[in-house]
Parts: sequence; C-alpha cells; structure tokens
Amino acid sequence: MKRIAIAAVFVAAGFGQADAQDAAAGEKVFVVCKACHQIGDNAKNVVGPVLNGLIGRKSGSVEGYSYSAANKNSGITWDEATFSEYIKDPKAKIPGTKMAFAGIKDEQKIKDLIAYLHTYDKAPVKLAQ
Repeated sequence: MKRIAIAAVFVAAGFGQADAQDAAAGEKVFVVCKACHQIGDNAKNVVGPVLNGLIGRKSGSVEGYSYSAANKNSGITWDEATFSEYIKDPKAKIPGTKMAFAGIKDEQKIKDLIAYLHTYDKAPVKLAQ
C-alpha cells in the first residue's frame, strides 16, 4: 500500500511539472522575439524595445524607443496575466500597436517565456521620464 501512495505522489508531482514555468524552455521560445527585441545587460532598442524588467513596467516607457501612440497611451502596466493576453495577439490587446507579430498561442510556451523574461528583471533598462 505504501508503494502505491508513494507512486501516486510522484505521478502527481509529474503532472504539476507540466504546468510549471521553465526559463530554459522560455529561452528557446524567445528565439522568435529576438528578431525585434533584445534582453540582457547590453541590450539595446532595435525594431522593438529592450525587454529587461518588462514585468512591472508601464507600457511605452523605455527611453529612446519610439512607441506607437496606442502603446504609450494604453495605460497598461505589464504583469504576467496582461502580457500573456498580449503575446497571444498583440494587435487585439493594443489596437494600433506597431508590433507586427502573429502571437504565441501555446499556454505553456507563454509561461516558459515569462519565466525567461523574469531572469532579466534586474537587468539595466532606462525608462523615459
């Protein structure tokens, strides 16, 4: 009976892992973002703004990046739920955004991407005043 109980614990733990955020897997998801965004200590604005410290940041606030009026005036402060909704379909979440990206529909990939973005929460980013 003990073996069944122990096995049940391991099986339940395994199911929990499927929903966990995985920063290493998120780094692989970020490959599609790299065409327009940089992240890390030496990141610069390119086609899109730097993504350092994204979660908790006000939309349209990175210094030196030319945002659309829609993005600057969205009133969004990025949290995990808002970013998850946005990354599925950017133009639906912020009509008028200049982000030309079809979106990521897979919930697990979004969770993993968020975990990866969190690894750069403390990386340098200049915010517009």
